[in-house]
Amino acid sequence: MIIVSTDGSCLRNPGGAIGWAWVNHEGPSRSGGEASGTNQIAELRALLEAIEAHPGDEPLLIESDSQYAIKCASEWIAGWRRKNWKTSTGSPVKNLALVQSIDAAIAERPGPVRFRWVRGHVGNHFNEMADTLAGDAARAVAAQPASVKTVAKRETSPEPVRAELRPATVAEPAADESADDALTLF
Repeated sequence: MIIVSTDGSCLRNPGGAIGWAWVNHEGPSRSGGEASGTNQIAELRALLEAIEAHPGDEPLLIESDSQYAIKCASEWIAGWRRKNWKTSTGSPVKNLALVQSIDAAIAERPGPVRFRWVRGHVGNHFNEMADTLAGDAARAVAAQPASVKTVAKRETSPEPVRAELRPATVAEPAADESADDALTLF
């Protein structure tokens, strides 16, 4: 199983420079950014980039601290597709192009894609790495002249970092966690 952590960053939400990143727990990472967006766009872009960067039959587990991005890609997407990309209230789906790209990337990938929510900013090594890379990418874009719209994607191949990983499923939240703190979607 391939395990990848993702994160997005927006320097001024909405409308500020955004950055996104993914970190493969066994190897490379990649980050990039755009001149303007929202935090939700950055989180969705991180998921899309991670899926596209990991083709093949091997199961892919994406960890994210964004319940919005996870639910877009797993819970809500089938209903939106059935309703011609409208929400339950009949409104157009926000960030539609990204959501449809994620839907297509998952459908085209022969191996399954699963998602696990992780709490952000609590010392999860891979989530912290993705957060740092996404923030750096957003700051790099913000530092560019106004005529530059995106920063080049940057890929790194650090030595694999071994860390204790939580199991892929969470049956019950721990006594000190709420149900929202232990979300794994399969």
